Amino acid sequence: MPKSLKKQLAAYPLILASKSPRRSQLLTEAGFTFKVKTKDVKEDYPTHLSPKEVPLFLAEKKAFACQEFLKKKQILIAADTIVAKGKNIYEKPRDKADAFRILKKLSGKWHQVITGVCLLSKKKKLSFIGVSKVKLEPLSKAEMKYYVEEFQPYDKAGAYAIQEWIGLCKISKIEGTYSNIMGLPVDLVYKHLKKF
Repeated sequence: MPKSLKKQLAAYPLILASKSPRRSQLLTEAGFTFKVKTKDVKEDYPTHLSPKEVPLFLAEKKAFACQEFLKKKQILIAADTIVAKGKNIYEKPRDKADAFRILKKLSGKWHQVITGVCLLSKKKKLSFIGVSKVKLEPLSKAEMKYYVEEFQPYDKAGAYAIQEWIGLCKISKIEGTYSNIMGLPVDLVYKHLKKF
């Protein structure tokens, strides 16, 4: 990260309102310094929302739930990621059967990974989304069984993680950023923090 921006951000300490180890990893690797502070938030949303509106709504919901942690000149980052195919939204699987159901729906098809991000301070809010398209090659029953049993993707939208076996062996094409598929469009976070 450029020294000028690092100096600028040092005056505005960052709070990551997410328990996701992947989001922490991405921000750390990008050179950001931050503290993690979270609250449990029910991830429900109005049913009329479109796939692009849902993660934005949930990111803002998480941000406002954690706004009590904000002090003067601090910036809070909250995010939510969903997987969508058409109008169908695939969130974190409830159990093994649900993970199989989701993977069957995505097998052999293109889908979108959409991450909503909310930047929040005492004086300002800025929300945006990152969108990536992903081609998942056909999965056999044996491959799905192996992945679900070995990796237990119950905390992952769409029942898979790009950095695990499915990402390495079964994803053949990506349009958009890798970091967004992991759970945070770091390029957009960087861009918007510079002018926040």
